[in-house]
Amino acid sequence: MLSFPEVINSTLIPTDQAGLVAIDLFAGCGGLALGFESAGISTIGFEKDRDACASYRRNLGGECFETLLTPESQFPKCDLIIGGPPCQPFSVGGHQNGLKDSRDGFPTFISAVARLRPKLWMFENVRGMMYGNRWYLDQILAELRDLGYEVDLRILNSVHFGVPQKRERLVVVGHLGGFVFPAPSAKVWTSADALEGMLYATPPESRFLTPSMDKYIANYEKASACVRPRDLHLDLPARTLTCRNLAGATGDMQRIKLPDGRRRRLLPREAARLQSFPDGFEFIGSEGSVFTQIGNAVPPMMAYALAGSVVRYFKLKRHSVPRAGQKVAA
Repeated sequence: MLSFPEVINSTLIPTDQAGLVAIDLFAGCGGLALGFESAGISTIGFEKDRDACASYRRNLGGECFETLLTPESQFPKCDLIIGGPPCQPFSVGGHQNGLKDSRDGFPTFISAVARLRPKLWMFENVRGMMYGNRWYLDQILAELRDLGYEVDLRILNSVHFGVPQKRERLVVVGHLGGFVFPAPSAKVWTSADALEGMLYATPPESRFLTPSMDKYIANYEKASACVRPRDLHLDLPARTLTCRNLAGATGDMQRIKLPDGRRRRLLPREAARLQSFPDGFEFIGSEGSVFTQIGNAVPPMMAYALAGSVVRYFKLKRHSVPRAGQKVAA
């Protein structure tokens, strides 16, 4: 049986065998795109962060354009649109502005779908959109359904799709009939599976927690009634990796406890493994920038599973392009 590093390093290799082109909006460093390219779908990324664009270009087959996306942004023709639009439905004053909020990415995503008429679109976002922000999700989906698409949505946990991390995300797919979400895998990878020999290494760039930080953690865990310490547990998948708990936030920090009792922060390459990035993926930028890119990314192995469903959908039948207001035939 292959080890986890062997699986990701042999699976996540960009190809273009499917003959499909995806526009990747708010692309980040390319976690979503890597999964899609590894399933044979070519991608073209659009992202405002310079380092993330550079990482995308360094590792993926497609171009990534550094640009601030707006509803007026122009894109080339494509078969599908994917992405992770930033969601800012609330103003500072607490008003629910939804699609009228200038910080929000969904007007751009909806505008691109309306103009390009792809045969499938997909976006991912935080699971909270299904709950506290459900009013806003319903507003988005109404706009997209009016363009002639069937819409299916699921909360998926990356741990069920080859990622050694418990990370729940909302995935929404617009299609013309026949799309099926990927089935969960029976195999669950642990932190130990992912990190292997990295676990107790202390390379020169290691950053150890100070005694005062250890004391803060003890108080934090006591106050929050933490049943298990927040250190990495080797027999389990990792907690959700975020920009905040990778780059800072002592109490919630992603960290490894060494046999001698010292704690050290996760290194960028360890965080990348827990997100299922292959070892050859090169991140561009400072440590803080790299942690942000990793924390914001869609785990590539989860993206690969979703892309497999997309490829099967396109093989099922050739669809006509939807027209606004037209109900799609079953």
